[in-house]
Amino acid sequence: MRSLPFALFTRLIPVALVLLAIQRTVSATYRVDGVAVQVVLALAAGAGAGAGSERGAFAGFALGMMYDLGVGTPLGLTALAYGLAGLTSGYVVSITPDPQWWLAAVFVAIGSAVGEIAIPVVKFLTGQEGWFNNRLLVVIPVVTAAATLLSPLMVPLGRWCAGAKRRTWRAIPE
Repeated sequence: MRSLPFALFTRLIPVALVLLAIQRTVSATYRVDGVAVQVVLALAAGAGAGAGSERGAFAGFALGMMYDLGVGTPLGLTALAYGLAGLTSGYVVSITPDPQWWLAAVFVAIGSAVGEIAIPVVKFLTGQEGWFNNRLLVVIPVVTAAATLLSPLMVPLGRWCAGAKRRTWRAIPE
C-alpha cells in the first residue's frame, strides 16, 4: 500500500484542483433547485467509502482545506465538515468487507449528508449568524442525491487519490 503523503501530493491535489474548478464554475452556474452540487464533498465521501475511514478523513480534510483556501471561508471550517464526511463514509463501509456499487453509493450518501449537516453546525460553533434555516431542508437532500449519483465515479477516484488498493479476501491456507 502506498503512503498517504505520497498519494496526497501526487494524486489528490491535482484531482481536487480540477473538481474544485468544476464546482466553482459549472455547479455554481447550473444549480439544482437553487442548490450548487457539492462535487468536492462527493469526492471526500467517495474517498472514505473506497479507502477506509482514516484515509477518507485525511482526504476530506485536505479537500476541505483546499476549498477553504479557494473560496475564502474561515480556514478549517469546511475542512472539518469534509473530514467528517470522509470519516463517516469510511466508518460505515467497515461493516462489509467489499461493498457492491450500490452499497458504496449508500455509504457515500450517508457521508455526504453528515458532511453537509456538519457545515451549519460548525458555523454555529464559530459564531456565524444564520446557520439554521428552512433552506437546509432543500440543500441536504439535493446534495445527498447528487453525491449518490456521482458515487460510481467518486468511489474509485477517491480510492485512487487516497492511494489505497482494493481489498482482496483469500482463503486461509491449510
